[in-house]
Amino acid sequence: MTDGFHEIRLPLRLSLGASGGPGRRTDIVALSNGGETRNTRWADSRRRYDVGTGLRSLDDLYQLIEFFEARRGQLYGFRFRDPVDHVSSAHGQPVSALDQVIGEGDGVRTLFELTKTYADAGGSTSRRIEKPVEESVQIAVDGVALEPGDFTVDTQAGLVTIAPGLTPPPGVPVTAGYEFDIPVRFDTDRIEISLAAFRAGSVPVVPLVEIRP
Repeated sequence: MTDGFHEIRLPLRLSLGASGGPGRRTDIVALSNGGETRNTRWADSRRRYDVGTGLRSLDDLYQLIEFFEARRGQLYGFRFRDPVDHVSSAHGQPVSALDQVIGEGDGVRTLFELTKTYADAGGSTSRRIEKPVEESVQIAVDGVALEPGDFTVDTQAGLVTIAPGLTPPPGVPVTAGYEFDIPVRFDTDRIEISLAAFRAGSVPVVPLVEIRP
């Protein structure tokens, strides 16, 4: 995702007031007997947001315009901090190296993808985390946290490489904790702004859409 992507985050002041979240696409077919069948078109959710709701001042507005122009509208993607879902831990809990199981050792493997699992008694789904915040990533092998120098993090792809000599043994769980951003782009090439309306409390619609690999 390096091509067409700028490794820069939308200012937190703007993203924290954004609205939006995950969406899915499901086909529902009504049957002649009154029943229905359901089928999903997408294996994973795709998130959409409106950052216009995060604008609180003229300074915010000018900052957004500058950021929009630097990305050339829809041309370049960027990092976005979801105001609700941006950590590996459960709500209200600190990030821990034990938060998410990201793989199991086999005595050879040292490369692991960061993932986040959403689960309850009825089912679960797993999500790739491609844009972790580097200094936040913690890794544990068999419940024992590694030192920062014991692994490296590819923050552009969400990959963790464990150092030689520390290869996880067969059957041993590898877990991770982290903060993360979402790769998004503007979902418009045009932002319409009226200063009079903005001063009166009306904000422009500024849509973002998650970039899927």
